[in-house]
Amino acid sequence: MNSVREVEVVVIGAGQAGLAGAFHLRRTGFEPERDFVVLDRAPAAGGAWQFRWPSLTYGKVHGMHALPGMELTDADPARPSSEVIGEYFAAYEHRFDLRVRRPVEVRAVREGSGGRLLVETSDGMWSARALINATGTWGRPFWPRYPGQETFRGRQLHTAQYPGPEPFAGLRVIVVGGGASGTQHLLEIAPYAAGTTWVTRRPPVFREGPFDEEAGRAAVALVEERVRQGLPPRSVVSVTGLPLNDAIRQGLADGVLDRAPMFNRITPEGVEWNDGRRIDADVILWATGFRPAVDHLAPLRLREPGGGIRVEGTRAVADPRVHLVGYGPSASTVGANRAGRTAVRDIRRLLAQETVAA
Repeated sequence: MNSVREVEVVVIGAGQAGLAGAFHLRRTGFEPERDFVVLDRAPAAGGAWQFRWPSLTYGKVHGMHALPGMELTDADPARPSSEVIGEYFAAYEHRFDLRVRRPVEVRAVREGSGGRLLVETSDGMWSARALINATGTWGRPFWPRYPGQETFRGRQLHTAQYPGPEPFAGLRVIVVGGGASGTQHLLEIAPYAAGTTWVTRRPPVFREGPFDEEAGRAAVALVEERVRQGLPPRSVVSVTGLPLNDAIRQGLADGVLDRAPMFNRITPEGVEWNDGRRIDADVILWATGFRPAVDHLAPLRLREPGGGIRVEGTRAVADPRVHLVGYGPSASTVGANRAGRTAVRDIRRLLAQETVAA
């Protein structure tokens, strides 16, 4: 398709952040397909949730906040979260007539003509006055590099490819990473595996007591400060620490969560440290997190020398037409909802100013 279609706003991504942004556009008078369009690279509704492993049931999900305008009710905690949230997102898109286009891959966003942004996709070109980027992180898993990694004879996989615990039966598994995913993988795999080893770069920090609203605001503020400085965002969990719940306590007592420092190299048979310690393994599971999927924004030159995109609220400081929702401090379900509302408010103000100037 060679023609360029014009809208006021393009929303990239239909996870929690993208749907929240689309909802607030709709609520404030923007019509889908006429005034805005939502593009999603996933094959179905559900955002990144549709790719979660089957053993991550809805009852194990921490802090899933409802989308604006429609609660998630009567969900069976024993069902896979991918199914529960996928169905919820699909019903949400239908109820508010958001008309998400999928699967559509956004390849680049660059400067267009007349002060507009040109969005190049697998489904043709779009021209917009503003952009809500809600691409999250799932599409960009982070794989650390270690000497000898390519020589390992076993299997290496990332959390993004985690199939659940059963395929690890009888295997020796090394789990790398001190976040929530790493601990969840270990606790699930341990009853099946021949042996597990947990390694992290830093000693894990376990959080005692309730995580109240004040503590949450303080944690988000630390992440927000990095984004304001143009540094790559850290996850909120990296600031808050891991909640010390009953499952974690049992894992500590059983020795499953007996953490070792990061190894120095990978060998064909496993891993080893400089002090001579070695561990043989069949699998290395990298629970090492994700990075923001923003490479398609590279033509706009938004990145700061520190490596991140400097953001005030949701607005990219280098280009006020671009809003990043679900980035840095808003990379949580409740944060994404608030950020979607903020982005739409600012976009409406920007478009009104442009109209007056014209």
